[in-house]
Amino acid sequence: MSVFRSDGALDVQDATGTGAEADVALNLATGNIRLSILWTQEMQLTPEDAEQVAQALQRAAAESRTMAAGSKPESPATSQRPSDA
Repeated sequence: MSVFRSDGALDVQDATGTGAEADVALNLATGNIRLSILWTQEMQLTPEDAEQVAQALQRAAAESRTMAAGSKPESPATSQRPSDA
């Protein structure tokens, strides 16, 4: 099993027809985000595809922040003395 989970909603290919693809994946162990360009070193995107990549990165960033917030130790509860009556 891979430690990376790709964004299944992302379906972007090179605008010039080279077959290159973009992939955004979240590292489930570290929370780091991987942006890969598959099959080449660079690719050209249409404006719509560029927006898809940006949205995939934003989704990954939000999920990474949620993971990080869930792994932080909780602060000790503040003890309150009963009020004197």
